[in-house]
Amino acid sequence: KVGEKIIFDEKAGISGKISARNEITFNARGGIEAVYKLGVMPLPPYIKRAPQELDNEYYQTVYAKNEGAIASPTAGLHFTRELMERMKSTGINFAHITLHVGAGTFRPLKVDDVTRHKMEAEYFKIPQEAIGLIEKTREAGARIFAVGTTSLRALESYCLRRGSQGYTDLFIYPGYKFKMVDCLLTNFHLPRTTLFMLACAFAGGRLIKKAYQEAIAR
Repeated sequence: KVGEKIIFDEKAGISGKISARNEITFNARGGIEAVYKLGVMPLPPYIKRAPQELDNEYYQTVYAKNEGAIASPTAGLHFTRELMERMKSTGINFAHITLHVGAGTFRPLKVDDVTRHKMEAEYFKIPQEAIGLIEKTREAGARIFAVGTTSLRALESYCLRRGSQGYTDLFIYPGYKFKMVDCLLTNFHLPRTTLFMLACAFAGGRLIKKAYQEAIAR
């Protein structure tokens, strides 16, 4: 509850006070670094092991910049700096946006009626530089690729006139008409998740399920 105090490590002098909904104000002698040392990398549930030190580096995209996400936008993990340089040399442009991916991204649906599912709102910011590049690309008739489902939801939210920054709870499932994104780079997703439903909405359920069967068979 708001106003409630939580003691994390009495010896180290680390405590916190719930200052607002989904917000905590820390009091730590060692500063922000002491707070970060309390936690471990929140790996997705399909990685069946405890977090390791190397995850602090490998569970980050090479272009990660702004703090705030509590999960990695995992489609971006496939990119290396070398690959991005090669892509740029062929004329491909990169527009960077900020995504504060939340734990809700892995949450399965628990209702039979998808319209009753409530998405956890996630913060995003599309800087003016990125908007300019995207609009220029669209005017040229070139394709917009979204790297990951969260990127796609942010871009579609912007297109729905929900602003270039803020929180989006846009739930995309089969029947949705895409307005900005032409191509989607994404991973395999767990059954009954909003991510799987988004992929089915984008490429068609039959094709997506065929791709999964191909992966299982191999």
